[in-house]
Amino acid sequence: MLRIKKNDTVVVRRGKERGKKAKVLKVIPVTGKVILEGLNIITKHAKKRRQEDQGGIIKRESPVNISNVMLYCAKCKKAVRTGFVRKKNGVNRVCKKCNQEL
Repeated sequence: MLRIKKNDTVVVRRGKERGKKAKVLKVIPVTGKVILEGLNIITKHAKKRRQEDQGGIIKRESPVNISNVMLYCAKCKKAVRTGFVRKKNGVNRVCKKCNQEL
């Protein structure tokens, strides 16, 4: 079970973007990577394929390994470890420090 899901707010723990907060745009469970909004930008040189396509230099987000990010707790105001609590309506993720649902 993945602890990080789409639309979560995370903090980057390793790499050139260390310490920055971002929203998760996409989770790729097969490779264990996530794409973060506005972080880890790469430059891609795209060739014009069809008449209506635009060629040139494109900047886009590159995947980050899921082990290099941690969930952000709004109450604690920092990156936290998460746990799971079983409730009647399912399983919820909680902050290990303040026990608030994420």
